[in-house]
Amino acid sequence: MSIECKICGHETEEFHHEKFQMIFHQCNNCEFIWKDTSVHVSREDEFKVYENHNNSIHDERYVKYFKDFIHASIVPFAGYGREGLDFGSGPEPVLSMIMERDYGYIMDIYDKFYATKKSYIGKSYDLITSTEVVEHMDNPLEYFRLFRSLLRDDGIIAIMTLFHPVERQEFIDWFYIRDLSHISFFTPRTMEIIAEEVGLEFFYTNNYRYATFKIK
Repeated sequence: MSIECKICGHETEEFHHEKFQMIFHQCNNCEFIWKDTSVHVSREDEFKVYENHNNSIHDERYVKYFKDFIHASIVPFAGYGREGLDFGSGPEPVLSMIMERDYGYIMDIYDKFYATKKSYIGKSYDLITSTEVVEHMDNPLEYFRLFRSLLRDDGIIAIMTLFHPVERQEFIDWFYIRDLSHISFFTPRTMEIIAEEVGLEFFYTNNYRYATFKIK
């Protein structure tokens, strides 16, 4: 039975991953794919996945990973020395630490497990970042609408997530779906449709994992 796409409202196609015993829903209009709720992990099990991450400002490779993102997706469009929010900052808020230390930003952070105070309420920002977070979101549009509401007129939203292969067998073999906490999967096409839905302009991508938006 086809269900409505969470992003664009079109009909979707259901398919099964036999090896992992998972059900997926795929929209052929916006290319959004998500795991059926029957295979979503509990909040407790999701937290256990995060606790296995070992991310640190002292890890040079991890810092470079973020700096590559910053220099491609943020600095060319937002510059230096502004105010930002890192949404989904993780156990150690490495991205916000780098933005403050090296780029002169004043950063707020939010994370549903590690920084649960909604510091963004009543505020607006020049920059909103969300790195390796949207793949964990059950209803991505809800969060993109929130980001849009917090963005200043000349601000940007910079997202990092790995874009999924379009070809079905490549998707089934894709390592990214093996993380049980990853439930939503995007392509640049998906990001374009999300932007249209929430009043943003999707204006930069590297067609691999970066997506940058501004107010339309």
